[in-house]
Amino acid sequence: MNENTPTPPEEGINEASTKRLPAKELLKRVGPSIVLTGIVIGPGAITTASMLGSNYGYAMLWLLIPIAFMGTSFLLTTYRISLLTGLPAIHAIRHYYGKFAAGFVGVASFLACMFFTMGNISGTGAGMTLLFGINWKLGSIIMIAVMIYCYFAKDVYSKVEKAILLCILGMIVSFYATLIGTGDFSGGEAISGLTHWYFPAGSLALSLAFISTNASVTTGVYGTYLGAEKKWKKEDLTNGVMTTDTIAHIVEVILISGAMVLVGAIVLHPTHKVLNSPQQLADMLVPVLGNAARYIMGIALLGAAFSSLLGNTQRTVVLLNAGFNKPTNLADKSIRWGSMIVLIICAVIAFSYNGSPVQLIYLSNVATAVATPVSGLFICMLLWRKDINAGTKTPRVLQICMTISYGFCLILTVSALATAVPKFVNSIAAIL
Repeated sequence: MNENTPTPPEEGINEASTKRLPAKELLKRVGPSIVLTGIVIGPGAITTASMLGSNYGYAMLWLLIPIAFMGTSFLLTTYRISLLTGLPAIHAIRHYYGKFAAGFVGVASFLACMFFTMGNISGTGAGMTLLFGINWKLGSIIMIAVMIYCYFAKDVYSKVEKAILLCILGMIVSFYATLIGTGDFSGGEAISGLTHWYFPAGSLALSLAFISTNASVTTGVYGTYLGAEKKWKKEDLTNGVMTTDTIAHIVEVILISGAMVLVGAIVLHPTHKVLNSPQQLADMLVPVLGNAARYIMGIALLGAAFSSLLGNTQRTVVLLNAGFNKPTNLADKSIRWGSMIVLIICAVIAFSYNGSPVQLIYLSNVATAVATPVSGLFICMLLWRKDINAGTKTPRVLQICMTISYGFCLILTVSALATAVPKFVNSIAAIL
């Protein structure tokens, strides 16, 4: 380890003597969940959830159950490893399995986040198209310029984040208003969609994109670095902080993504249209919002994409730096400049794609799953290590849940990527 690697503590933790913090203190200590939700609920979440509802009606609602199960398992596992070792996830992998393993995980996570950034860039363009009727690539260029300004200007980031939070809240209200206002919700079909687990023909890649967006190991890995920024301590493992932060994130994701799937099922599925344009996304809100739908969806897409872009470009560089034992502090210059470089590279690749921005968002979110087989394996192995859990009660239930989650994700990833990634690569390579 060098000076950039924290030193893991040797002592255990007395779980019996740790008291749960009162609600007021818990609210002060949580934080990563908010940032992680801002990254997850981007244009990919909006697009994949809407496509699931549009293409398959209520039939794929059951995916919310494994998302809740897997998302909880991934976050609790990575948080636990980080708090017990005193090391963020990739640094823990380096400490226990060596620099090659850490570098491999860092590169895989970097690639996954790069794909995610391409989708976010497309999302900002789609939002600008709905709002101002301009070409999505021109809209993306404008927002990239704003993004670069935010990287280096003082106090702008916090102001933009507040504005984006309002946009996302507006999006949530709009989707639920549409859900209620249409009056066409079918409780029986929804229950059937939740209880009948199967993959309709052609749904595998879209299911992977939806799961990869809402519940990924990479989200948990990055959460450990945000926890370090928040100065979480080992006591936070048992005083309610870790559990509260995890539950807050999962509830936010399920409520938002679930509403989008339902609106797509109610509004778009009966029309039998294939969702492939920003305007069709806006059509989901027409029953309640009328002509204002395109502007509300434009604001929602733009806000969600911009918020996700702000967090994800930093996440991309942080995880790569972590893999090679470089600085991971968000204030470090290498993170800021690295984020700008990633943004520009992803923009060049995204602009080379001649299809719809909605299709690029979808393909990019499928490709984000490349990190799961790599990082998930090492996270599982760390959770099962006796030396890490020494001094605490063996988390047998969490170990089993994490292993099941990883196995499910691995099988789905390998099956879907076998066909989806070559199509994505070929579509980009054909025009480069």
